[in-house]
Amino acid sequence: MIFTMRNPVLLLIAMLLSFSGVAQQKPNDITGKYYLPALAKPGEGALLKGELVYPLDNRPTPEVHASTLIETPEGIVAAFFAGTHENNPDVGIRVTRLVEGKWTWPEEVANGIQNDTLRYPCWNPVLFQPSGKPLMLFYKVGPSPTTWWGMLITSTDNGKTWSTPVKLGEDPRIGHIIGPVKNKPVQFKSGRIINPTSLEYIINQNEQDWMVYFEISDDGGDTWEMIGPVHDGVEFDAIQPSILTYPDGRIQAISRTKQNVLSQIWSDDEGETWGEMTALELPNPNSGTDAVSLADGRQLLVYNHSTKSGDQPKGRNILNLAMSNDGIEWKPVMTLENVPIEDGYAYPAIIQSMDGLVHITYTYNRRSVKYVIIDPAKL
Repeated sequence: MIFTMRNPVLLLIAMLLSFSGVAQQKPNDITGKYYLPALAKPGEGALLKGELVYPLDNRPTPEVHASTLIETPEGIVAAFFAGTHENNPDVGIRVTRLVEGKWTWPEEVANGIQNDTLRYPCWNPVLFQPSGKPLMLFYKVGPSPTTWWGMLITSTDNGKTWSTPVKLGEDPRIGHIIGPVKNKPVQFKSGRIINPTSLEYIINQNEQDWMVYFEISDDGGDTWEMIGPVHDGVEFDAIQPSILTYPDGRIQAISRTKQNVLSQIWSDDEGETWGEMTALELPNPNSGTDAVSLADGRQLLVYNHSTKSGDQPKGRNILNLAMSNDGIEWKPVMTLENVPIEDGYAYPAIIQSMDGLVHITYTYNRRSVKYVIIDPAKL
């Protein structure tokens, strides 16, 4: 494994110098390279639909975050964690299904109750349908991301009912197995499943070390092999990767970082080994992203095109789509949100359904989850 990495700060400076002469540079575009599209409107162009999963004046819980979604034979299913606020012990995992065009009331399907006097919060659910197996719902339980552990429930009726929770287990190298940390697993034609995941180590009381690693299963998810961490944590504090696949067999993992950019890392052997982690040109305000490989070979990324500093919209107050043919050159193709609100737009999830349409959910001001449908043929 080679750990010599490009310095993301120097990369940003180089980009600023290189593109400083571009006219009409967007204030929130730290590279100076991209012209961000105007705010998209449902029913116009590629944005077919945009709605809240439940209304702001009729919420099952005060706050909600970290949605995930999947297509089943009976339609779209979504899940998220919800409760009083993130890391409160009453936070559980709720599931909703899109039935005849309407979302069902989000029902709690998992919680962190340990005994009569102890309850921990739940975190980051991830839905996944492996070949020939029940629908899986991974989630985390524990006081914090530095101490949580992975749990799994399954459904044999497309998300209507769920099994008794089981713990994913432990590995001597990393401790608790947590499953996919935020974004969906990928299953290859070989049958191998790869969970994109990450660790948050406490270095001291005020600092954490963020590391990307992967969990691989060749038996349908019954057992898992740990791969990584795949970078040294010096140049990049990276977590929450998403996986893209390419016709030549390579896979790419794109992660959020603390370094104001998205990072990327590549494998050509289904995740057994990984190359050098480097920066993408796209900015990142230390916020979660997700991506999907489209059936036509293009790659689609949903992310916040901003950093934490600068003029509004900044941080999580803008949400965008970017397209790529090769995973290296990315072009912003849609602005989903850009009106500043208290808690922003964050933690998107993205899939492509069998009919070719793209479905996205994301946290809307921590009060609800927004659901949008995109026609990628119009991007």
